[in-house]
Amino acid sequence: MAADRTLLLSLVEEFVSGLQDSKAKDTSKGVKDGQFTVLQLVEALGLSLTSSQPHTRARGVQLLSEVLQECYGDLTEREVEVLIAFYENRLKDHYVITPPVLRGLKALTKCTVLPPGSAVSMLRSLFQDVHVQSLMLAERACVYNMLINLMETREAELKGLGADFVFGFVQSMDGERDPRNLLLAFQIAKTIISRGYDLGKFTEELFEVTSCYFPIDFTPPPNDPHGITKEDLIQMLRAVLTGTPKFAEFLLPLIIEKLDSDVQSAKLDSLQTLTVCVSQYEHKDLAEFLEGLWVSIRREVFQTSSERIESACLAALTALTSCLSRSVLSSESEDCLSTFLDLVLKDCKHHLSEPDLKLVWPSAKLLQASCSASIRASHVITASVMPNIVEQYNSRTQCSHRRTLLEVVQRFIQSVKTGQSSENEDSVFLAYRESLCSMVFSALSESNSSLQITATSVLTSLGQQTGLLLNSDIELAVDHLTRLLLTEDDDRVCLAVVECAGALAELHPVVFITKMIPGLKTEIFSALMDQDNTEASEKLSHHAVRQRCLSALAAVSVHPSVVQESTPVLLEVLSSAHTGSVNFLVEEVVLACRSLQRIAEQVQDTEETGRCFHEVIIPRLLGLTLQAALQDEGSSGHRSPLVEEAVLSAMVPVISTSCSRLQPQLAEQTASRATSLFLNGDVSFLPDNSFPSHIQLLKKQQGSTWRQSQMVCLLMGCVCSLPPSVRIPQLDELLSELEEMSCTCTHTLSYTSAAKCFAGLINKSLQGDALDSLIQRTVRRVCGEMDSPGSALRTQAFTLMIWVAKALLVRYHPLSTTLTDKLFSLLDNTDLGSMAADGFSLLMSDSADVLNRACHADVRIMYRQRFFSENSAKLVQGFNAAPQEKKPNYLKALSNIVNKLPKQVQVTELPALLSLLLEALSCPDGGVQLSTLSCLEPVLADPPAALIQQLEALVSRLLALTSSPAMDVRIASLRCIHALSRFPVHEVLPFRAQVLRALARPLDDKKRLVRNEAVQARGEWFLLGSPGGR
Repeated sequence: MAADRTLLLSLVEEFVSGLQDSKAKDTSKGVKDGQFTVLQLVEALGLSLTSSQPHTRARGVQLLSEVLQECYGDLTEREVEVLIAFYENRLKDHYVITPPVLRGLKALTKCTVLPPGSAVSMLRSLFQDVHVQSLMLAERACVYNMLINLMETREAELKGLGADFVFGFVQSMDGERDPRNLLLAFQIAKTIISRGYDLGKFTEELFEVTSCYFPIDFTPPPNDPHGITKEDLIQMLRAVLTGTPKFAEFLLPLIIEKLDSDVQSAKLDSLQTLTVCVSQYEHKDLAEFLEGLWVSIRREVFQTSSERIESACLAALTALTSCLSRSVLSSESEDCLSTFLDLVLKDCKHHLSEPDLKLVWPSAKLLQASCSASIRASHVITASVMPNIVEQYNSRTQCSHRRTLLEVVQRFIQSVKTGQSSENEDSVFLAYRESLCSMVFSALSESNSSLQITATSVLTSLGQQTGLLLNSDIELAVDHLTRLLLTEDDDRVCLAVVECAGALAELHPVVFITKMIPGLKTEIFSALMDQDNTEASEKLSHHAVRQRCLSALAAVSVHPSVVQESTPVLLEVLSSAHTGSVNFLVEEVVLACRSLQRIAEQVQDTEETGRCFHEVIIPRLLGLTLQAALQDEGSSGHRSPLVEEAVLSAMVPVISTSCSRLQPQLAEQTASRATSLFLNGDVSFLPDNSFPSHIQLLKKQQGSTWRQSQMVCLLMGCVCSLPPSVRIPQLDELLSELEEMSCTCTHTLSYTSAAKCFAGLINKSLQGDALDSLIQRTVRRVCGEMDSPGSALRTQAFTLMIWVAKALLVRYHPLSTTLTDKLFSLLDNTDLGSMAADGFSLLMSDSADVLNRACHADVRIMYRQRFFSENSAKLVQGFNAAPQEKKPNYLKALSNIVNKLPKQVQVTELPALLSLLLEALSCPDGGVQLSTLSCLEPVLADPPAALIQQLEALVSRLLALTSSPAMDVRIASLRCIHALSRFPVHEVLPFRAQVLRALARPLDDKKRLVRNEAVQARGEWFLLGSPGGR
């Protein structure tokens, strides 16, 4: 014990007299280890604490406080009581002792054994004996943290102080300027308000001491280590000012005053604060200030050039109206909502009737903002405004004026929908239903395209409101839409009509089934009377209408009942194109397939639609394609468009999209049917079953042609889009046949589709020895083919290898490394090197038809980043070791890999690869140049030091590319040169003359887009170093 006491005295002496601050940690460790207690420390500090020298007393208190900051959790209630009494007494001591005393008290406020009444005692001493704002930053923070700690643990005691606590806090905070401490002070004020502390007669004082910072004007210093932003301060202060209705009489005049400011940020902050505060106010809190608030909001909307200010004004007006709408009326109370809306209508309504409609939009926006606040407000405003708008529309003759009024109507309808509390409520526009329908239908009958487009938007909005369109109105609307689709030449109008039809068909499917679909079908299958004598322009117009009709069929097919009627029309297009009974272009057949795909994507996911695709659409597509594949072209002289690659490629997403959404039972049946057809020739489920027996689509046999083998792409669409839980029958045999076709077929679409199908199945196969042995066998086969220089099937083997590599890479399979290493080795191959470099693009890109998440493939997150981090070093080593003629392959591979990485990864990883990327800019391959430039552009926005060191080489290469024969390369290089002008001036100024001379040529480029980029880049470089520039 004597040794411990000696040690303690030694530590105290060294800290107090020797000024060795590190001894505080040793003392804390001794207390924690039980060598001595806090009270023993106080005894040891006796002489220091009673010294006549203030600085000695301060050092003694500092040591005690630093120990307490580490050991406050081990104190007993009696020890805490003694220490609090000591510290309270020390607050009356010399001012140099105050900082360590505050740190000690702060530590004690964290104690769980704080004696009852001690919190109040501490605060009374603090407020009485300490002038907080005369303290340094850290000590003021200490006081605020003490208050926060006590408010969290001793709330009841503090509330017992009544308004004295609020007064003490107000005195402590008054004059605070540091943003770090302001965040703490705002937090305390927010807690006082939100937890119901008694403000008493100090409500105005608390508001004044916080509102003096409103609106916040703070710009954090560069590289601020504390990370405090202007937005943090704004949000915290806003929470204080809007926290209680008791502040309303002070806050609302302040907001009105700040809205007169010329500072945009002050206006924005004021409006956003108003929006928040009125959500907690009652109408009586606002009544006195309504007119002033309205005048300020109206002025800003009518005069501002800032969209943010305008949006904030409209949001505040909506919040104001919503608050007034919540007021409960009594016989003696004034209806504040009616009074306020009278103000709004008085100032805005007459602008809707002005001859030039100059202020119609600001007025309409204000009225719509009020309208969207509540049903009550919408009834008042529409009753006053709608008759006027209808009258104006009917009296106007200019299409531009009528379009403006229609747009105003549409915004009103949308704003009322926003404020509606229930979908089934009658619309406030019900009284004006006939007038609105008349306006819309008259506009649709006009020849002005802009008016027609606006009318379709209003029609859509009317259809989405309950009761505004009767069945007769829907029928008339469908007639108008169908007429426009068939006769209108303006593509913008047709696009708007298609969108409108899609929206209405979901709500009113029966009318579209009975009226629009038959009309579209008739037009699709109508033929030009005299094909030979018809002018080319008329033929083109006829085909354009057909394509429009096909798109419209897809747009209206959202409801299952519509799908049952529209899909047979699209299938009939394919059938007629196949038989030649109607002359359809290949592009029209492709569009019919895309329409089926869109239907599969957007239709409601029900068992009914699933069966439609499973029982009708997929078998019909397979049947028609098989008929086309078996057709003898020579006998009829007609070649079916269904054998064209473009058509088959368009059919694949139809099948894959529908199969990916099938219910489990239907998915199992689809898998069984597809494999049975392609392996065993089972055509029993196909319609029009007149096929020869023993069809073997996957086996190479006598008389079989590419037409049959290319059908494997449809098999891929079926089996590779199913969830992994669906069992594929005869999987081993199927994989074997796909592998054989991939390696032996000579038709590009056939062997590529077989490889993709094989890869898609491998990706979903269960991990295990069976999968590993299959992959190893396949790898041996493809490597053997590729390593044979005389083999005619090297391209097929490479295609299979790259797709299997992708299938394994995206699921993190261990054997993926074997294949990617092989791909790296092929970069040195004379015949396959360029193909291998392009293969990296396939590895890193998303695939549209297989190996994507929509097809339920096993795709792990961040597989691209993982591949890059594991293989970038191999690429650099290979490039350094490769002969000169093979280096372009490595550059292309690098460019393909980096270009597909997320931009954030590019920015961090590119500096290490900078030398290779600069080499890539000199590569003659335009694709390599373009992808490298797209990699460099985001990095140039925040250039690393390594890039600035290579500035001379970078500038010369970029300037050389401005003369590239490829327009995209010229544009990208000019954008990079533009970005270089933002580098530090002293770094780029030496290149100014060189760049300006080189950019003179692209100023006269034959392409306008290139000239635009050249003008922007040259303008920035011209300003470098000049008085008006940087």
